[in-house]
Amino acid sequence: MNYKTIAKDGITEEIIKKSRFICQSKRIFSEEEGRSFISQIKKEHYKASHSCSAMIIGENSNIKRSSDDGEPSGTAGIPMLSVLEKNQLTNLIVVTTRYFGGIKLGTGGLIRAYSGSVANNLKTLGLINVKKQSGIEIELTYPQYQTFGNFLNKYHLTEYSSDFSVNVKTTIYVDKSDIETILNRLTEFYQGKVNTRLVGSKIIELPVI
Repeated sequence: MNYKTIAKDGITEEIIKKSRFICQSKRIFSEEEGRSFISQIKKEHYKASHSCSAMIIGENSNIKRSSDDGEPSGTAGIPMLSVLEKNQLTNLIVVTTRYFGGIKLGTGGLIRAYSGSVANNLKTLGLINVKKQSGIEIELTYPQYQTFGNFLNKYHLTEYSSDFSVNVKTTIYVDKSDIETILNRLTEFYQGKVNTRLVGSKIIELPVI
């Protein structure tokens, strides 16, 4: 498992030439979930002019859907979908609701507005990589643990759990292909005086920097 998506569900809003654009994103794992989300938003914003959408589903992005919901063909759904594709995202849906403000935007203006609403939403919510990684449990003395943060920072790793007893047992997760490298770096960092064991895998969410 290895794919990129939004860090969290969320909503952003912009006013463009008096029209109100409300963009809502949600993580999903099926087209049915996406359709349900669209229906929910349309029900909530029943007075809105349009609620256009784009979704991508599947680790290999094999399901892609978009809708202009009454806007001129190609001015909303496809531009929104293109932003998701450009960012290589999957397992999410975005719906942009428009309350018409009285000023027509034209074809180019609509494309910029709908694609821009999605881009702004993604920037606000943040992106993550979702991947399956292997766990390494590390046993450290308390003096060793005081420098463990330096090791984590040096190799851009995250500590996921710690048990403080006679010694400290802590767990990190890395790509399976990196296990040997990380174990060697731990041994080098602690000059051979460190105990480790593999503890299985876990689905991890890592921020996209």
